[in-house]
Amino acid sequence: MSIWTELSGIDYRHAYVETGDVTTRALQAGPEDGEHVVFLHGTTGHLEAFVRNIPAHASAGYRCHAIDMLGHGYTGKPDRPGEIPAYVGHLIAYLDAVGAERAHLVGESLGGWVGSWAASEYPERVASLQLLCMGGTKVNPAVMERLKTSTRAAALNEEISYTRDRLRLLWADWDEELGDELTQVRYEIYHHPDFQKNLHNLLALQELEARERNLLRQDRMARIKAPTLVVWGNKNPLGDVPEAEAITAAIPGARLEVFNECGHWPQHEKADLYNPLSLAFLSKSS
Repeated sequence: MSIWTELSGIDYRHAYVETGDVTTRALQAGPEDGEHVVFLHGTTGHLEAFVRNIPAHASAGYRCHAIDMLGHGYTGKPDRPGEIPAYVGHLIAYLDAVGAERAHLVGESLGGWVGSWAASEYPERVASLQLLCMGGTKVNPAVMERLKTSTRAAALNEEISYTRDRLRLLWADWDEELGDELTQVRYEIYHHPDFQKNLHNLLALQELEARERNLLRQDRMARIKAPTLVVWGNKNPLGDVPEAEAITAAIPGARLEVFNECGHWPQHEKADLYNPLSLAFLSKSS
């Protein structure tokens, strides 16, 4: 199994979309008249995080967009700190560029943080919200330092084992099918000169002062009106289940699903559980 074979059963487009002042890389699939579903990855991640989810959602009739977020992957890299309002502005600009008045948002880690903020600021643009091991509700210096150290080591060291270790940090168990290929994809991204030059901006939210002013506080989460599904791994290395329970309690009407033997990438590690769960949720939220 490879990324190519994961996608081989669907008609998809690897696109570069002019989005405000940057060019955005996107994987688009599904009928153009389908409801829009936008997939948002985590810190220093990239759209390949959703290769096990796009085919199921496109085949179910949704217009799918997995994007490299602002400054990430092969999307443009303006020289400014990656803070949440900037990511949200980029997301809204992308929706405008593809003609999506409303979209279902699926956000993993940083992507969930961005999706939640967008739902609180632009409720008319967000049809529903899925938060997969979302970050942004806590200040945990040990986790922040771990992310900074592991990411810098992966990006600034020529030895690919550092990139593999950064990816392995996210999973409860090593992915024997796609692990090496995803490591190679990430290695190429991390070792592009523009990515290395922009790395301090991508890690801005791991600095205390910036994180404090971007935190998802209870009053903001209470403003979210979109139907919300919280998905968590019981072995998430970046946040324990009580954090997910607190998020679920803070968002009106939110529902929590916890996957056993699962780390920080539930959509990938447990795609066989996640895809039908997501499709059922989307069906009820349409």
